[in-house]
Amino acid sequence: MIHHKLRELGADFLLLLVAIAWGSTFFIVQSAVNETPVYTFLFWRFFLAGVLMALISYKQIKYLDKEVLKAGSLLGLFMFLGYAFQTFGLKYTYSSTVGFITGLNVIIVPFASYFIFKQKASLFSLCGAIIASIGLYFLTLNSEIGFSFGEFYAFICAIMFALHIVFTGYLSKKYNIFLLVTIQFFVVALCSIVGGLWLEGSIMPPQVNELFINAILITVIFATIFAFWVQTAMQRFTTAAKTAIIFTIEPVSAGVFGYFFANEALSFAQLSGAGLILGGMLIAELGSYFAIRYKTKSI
Repeated sequence: MIHHKLRELGADFLLLLVAIAWGSTFFIVQSAVNETPVYTFLFWRFFLAGVLMALISYKQIKYLDKEVLKAGSLLGLFMFLGYAFQTFGLKYTYSSTVGFITGLNVIIVPFASYFIFKQKASLFSLCGAIIASIGLYFLTLNSEIGFSFGEFYAFICAIMFALHIVFTGYLSKKYNIFLLVTIQFFVVALCSIVGGLWLEGSIMPPQVNELFINAILITVIFATIFAFWVQTAMQRFTTAAKTAIIFTIEPVSAGVFGYFFANEALSFAQLSGAGLILGGMLIAELGSYFAIRYKTKSI
C-alpha cells in the first residue's frame, strides 16, 4: 500500500513538472502566435513533435495495430478540439476569461470519470478541485464573465481537455504509451492542416525568424514531447481527478514566469488565487496520503 502511494506521489510530481513546463512556455507561445497564425503554429509544433516521437518510438512499431491507432486518434482529436475551441473563444472574449473557463476542466474531470468509466473521485480530490477552481477565478480576475460565443467555445474547450485527461488515464493502461503519444501528435498536425487551410489559407509561417524557431523548438521538446509523454506514462499510476488538479498549476507557473521574464505584474488577487490553487493541490495530495495511512493502521 505504501509502495503504491510512493509511486503515485512520484507520478504526481512528474505531472507537476508537466504543468510547469506548459506554464513556462505560455508567454513564448503568446509572442509567437502574434506573428504566426494559430493553426500554422500548431501544425509545425505537433508535426515536428510527431516526427521526433516516431524516431524515438521506432522499436515500438511492432505493437501498432488498429486498436492502438483508434485510441491514439481519439486522444489526438480531443486534444485538437480543445486547442481549436480555445482559439475560437479567444476571438470573442478576454484571454483571462478563456483561461478561467478552460481551467474548469478540473471540475468536469471527476464527473466525466464517473459517468464514462464509473471511477469515483475521493472526497479530498473533489474538495481540492473546488478550491483550485476558486483560485483560478482570482488568478484570472481581470475580466467580466458574461455568456457569449467566447464563453461557450471556452466551455467546449474545457470539456475536450477534460475528456483528454480522462481517456488518457484509461487508454494509457491498455496500450503502448509511445505509440499513443506519437499517433495523437500526428492527428493534431493533420487536423491543424485542415484548420489552417480553411481558416488561414496556408500552413506556411509568414516569417521564419528567431522568435518562431525558438518558440517551436521549446514547445516541441518541453511542452509537447516531454509533457505529453510524461502525462500519458504517469496517468497510469494516479487518478484523472488528481491530474486535473495538478494541471491547474499551469496558469500559476505562467504567471510566475511572466513576472520574472516578461515583466508582467501580479496583483494581490492573482497571488491569492495562486495560493488557493496550491492549497487545492495539497488537499488532494495529502488527503489521499493520510487516508491510506489511516487504512494501513486500521488493518
